Amino acid sequence: MTKVLYITAHPHDDTQSYSMAVGKAFIDTYKQVHPDHEVIHLDLYKEYIPEIDVDVFSGWGKLRSGKSFEELSDEEKAKVGRMNELCEQFISADKYVFVTPMWNFSFPPVLKAYIDAVAVAGKTFKYTEQGPVGLLTDKKALHIQARGGFYSEGPAAEMEMGHRYLSVIMQFFGVPSFEGLFVEGHAAVPEKAEEIKANAIARAKDLAHTF
Repeated sequence: MTKVLYITAHPHDDTQSYSMAVGKAFIDTYKQVHPDHEVIHLDLYKEYIPEIDVDVFSGWGKLRSGKSFEELSDEEKAKVGRMNELCEQFISADKYVFVTPMWNFSFPPVLKAYIDAVAVAGKTFKYTEQGPVGLLTDKKALHIQARGGFYSEGPAAEMEMGHRYLSVIMQFFGVPSFEGLFVEGHAAVPEKAEEIKANAIARAKDLAHTF
């Protein structure tokens, strides 16, 4: 069975967020088109996503030195164990859908913490004599991003770092197909905000048939 990991990184729901509204339109349509696929919603604002901190570094160091997981402290077990769960879940999925806003030219920090949890040598990529090689070569990914200004082209394009970061990470993991669906300009031209949103929702529904 095809497994889809629907990863949202927004504190608001689809009634308040443009990205979440478009994401919901996409995933609801996807479920209708692919009723036999398993869709798992990972709401990063409701899940426990550990950050890499002193406990994680300490726990990793103990494991590398040959100690067992049971020899870790309670804090190390909780954080390292959870990060391993997230990574295994990520690897087990066939498709990824990331839904984010643009915040300060990037995305909410909880998504960076999540990427840090799944970027694990030997699992999502490996090091070789020729350099790092991605291991997720049979996956595909989509990023739905809302951004109030216009960043697809023009002078602001180089300032967009959220989608560009995910693009680099997906390439690093070996994911061969990564698409972007952008909702942009609703803050720059507020009188067209509803039209921009409606058009993005229509594009999301269309894309759900082919993703």
